[in-house]
Amino acid sequence: MTDPIAALEAIGKLPDAEIDIAEAALQLARIDAPDADWRAARAHLTTLAREAVTAATNIAEDDIVGQTELLATLLADHHAYRGAAAQYEEADNANLIRVIERRRGLPVALGVIWLHTIAAVGWRGHGVNFPGHFLVAVADATVANGSRQVVIDVFGGGQALSVPTLRTMIKAYEGERAELRPGLLRPMGNRAVLLRLQNNIRTRRKAAGDAQGTLAATENILRIAPDEAWLWREAASLQQGLDQVTAAVRSLGKFLALVPDGEAAVAARGLMGALQSRLN
Repeated sequence: MTDPIAALEAIGKLPDAEIDIAEAALQLARIDAPDADWRAARAHLTTLAREAVTAATNIAEDDIVGQTELLATLLADHHAYRGAAAQYEEADNANLIRVIERRRGLPVALGVIWLHTIAAVGWRGHGVNFPGHFLVAVADATVANGSRQVVIDVFGGGQALSVPTLRTMIKAYEGERAELRPGLLRPMGNRAVLLRLQNNIRTRRKAAGDAQGTLAATENILRIAPDEAWLWREAASLQQGLDQVTAAVRSLGKFLALVPDGEAAVAARGLMGALQSRLN
């Protein structure tokens, strides 16, 4: 598609499993960097896919160690993808086009590239919403429940993470008494990964006091994840602050369609009534 907004809205109608995660991230990046060469970025993604397929010829479907080693060799060693440790807070580190141009990015932006490459070969992989640090897991496709997997740190060049390393990471983020617990390594869906990617931009703009930019990032997330009720409420708040009353009423209506009951719904109806009275 030539129009990235239309592309995102089309993606928003797809089942999660049918979302091309790299293509969706590319469309998000086009909106935030309209002058960037998105076609070159797309061509690079195609190159990564072709190189991975060629290199993976002799790697077995259940050889997840070999798979992770190939990914690290291709993406970290050959194409020099690394975490953007310097200037970590720059918004470009979450923009897929800029990440491809610079070969540097946030963990989740790099993760999109890893997941794209994994899928191109036909292997099984997923994002991991680990506290404080997005990770990627390569799972054994021959095991139905995906319980056999290697967890890798794409920010660190695709390093495989041992259980002691994961324990150290959770303690560093949550405190010395924290321990690994069930659910920490559960798979993320494609929408969840994209939401985390774009939320990096949204939160940075919010911290900078850029209400209009925060709203734009929020609206882009909602195009691909229209069932995220809390974001409709967030959009309404931003629209109200920007005196976009009609849009705020519409967003509250979307929120209430998803959350019709409870205290949040009562508050939303009260705010909607107050805003509607301003339109009369």
